Amino acid sequence: MKVLFVCTGNICRSPMGQLMFPLFFHDNSITADSAGTQGLIDKPIDPSSAHLMQKDGIDASSFRSKRLTPQIALSSDLILCFTERQRKKIVELAPRSRRRTFLLTDFADLCSYCNNNNMIVGNTTESRLSSILANASLVQPMLPSAREINDPYRKDMAAFEATHQQIGDSFASIAEALEPARGIHAH
Repeated sequence: MKVLFVCTGNICRSPMGQLMFPLFFHDNSITADSAGTQGLIDKPIDPSSAHLMQKDGIDASSFRSKRLTPQIALSSDLILCFTERQRKKIVELAPRSRRRTFLLTDFADLCSYCNNNNMIVGNTTESRLSSILANASLVQPMLPSAREINDPYRKDMAAFEATHQQIGDSFASIAEALEPARGIHAH
């Protein structure tokens, strides 16, 4: 199962998503990747994002950015982005990805709702994710409005730290739904 993180330039938010994801999910069948709707090509991660990854014990030195293509989007099982504008661009580029493309915070809310209402079935992370996606269209009208995660690009370290925290909080909610035994430890 492939989870794709998409932001604008693929140097700040989506690399953090891609690199932090394995800290919360322990299923080797899940892989993470990232791209940007206007992705800079072959650029390293932003130094502030790299600093936060280093504090998490992640070496981001080999990361290189890329631009989102229809092939990348369509080869992903779940696409998580950070703003409504990005979600619209992803769906314009790859319309068949609509049902599996969410703002990260909205997907975290979806996972929490499904988990709290015993709507998740399956013994594997992949089967549990499939049951969440199957319920998404029914549940989304009951969720709070999706919250965007602001772009910290060219802002101070506090903006990067806020973005990092929002991504981590979202991952903890998702992990609690997909890997209940481990999600509790992620909080």
